[in-house]
Amino acid sequence: MSHSLKKFYAHAANLSVISLLVVGTLVPSIMKFSYAANIGVFTADSKPYGKTYGEWTAEWWKWLLSIPKPDNPAADTTGKNCALKQTGTVWFLTGTYGGTNERTCTIPAGKAILINIIDVICSYAEHHLKTEPELRACAKADQDKVTTTSLTVDGAQINPVRLQSPLFTVTLPPNNALGLQPQTTPAISDGYWVFLQPLPPGSHTIHSSGSLVDFTTTGTTNFASEAIYHITIK
Repeated sequence: MSHSLKKFYAHAANLSVISLLVVGTLVPSIMKFSYAANIGVFTADSKPYGKTYGEWTAEWWKWLLSIPKPDNPAADTTGKNCALKQTGTVWFLTGTYGGTNERTCTIPAGKAILINIIDVICSYAEHHLKTEPELRACAKADQDKVTTTSLTVDGAQINPVRLQSPLFTVTLPPNNALGLQPQTTPAISDGYWVFLQPLPPGSHTIHSSGSLVDFTTTGTTNFASEAIYHITIK
């Protein structure tokens, strides 16, 4: 795994979490990968709300890393921070720092859901890289080590797609989750995603898990994540 993710999950001992749940957009598009009739999924080549799939994943990272560590939704064990900085047509959810977290969250009707199964971000600030190809190679090398991905919505299995983001700029506030000095830096992310169209009003369960094995010169580092959201759409 890249140094970026290792720092992001540094306080999670040897079992770090990389699974990240995100909420996406609401525009109708071609459905794919869904095994339940009422679950619509945006395809990797779709452009919901005027942004590409990859651009939405970049927006997710901007959202997550804009929230200081004490209130960061990735550290939330109940769902109390679910609504932090959620605006517009996109609602973002996140995974945990390690192990399993089960959360309860209310989402307004009409919000699509971009779900991150497992992902990494590489930036100039953290990796001392100098070019976009170097950032892409850094992110790809990490995600090439992913061993399992799984996501279900109300028990229906949804197949994730893997993609890289375009180059984007992320602003890190004081006391940010990466443990870096406040700054603005270019970055690239790579990972596995499911982009749901709006779910019908009512109760839903989203269950995401992913794992990664990194064979290092000193041994094997295992990373695993499981996030369970009990969602109310209203």
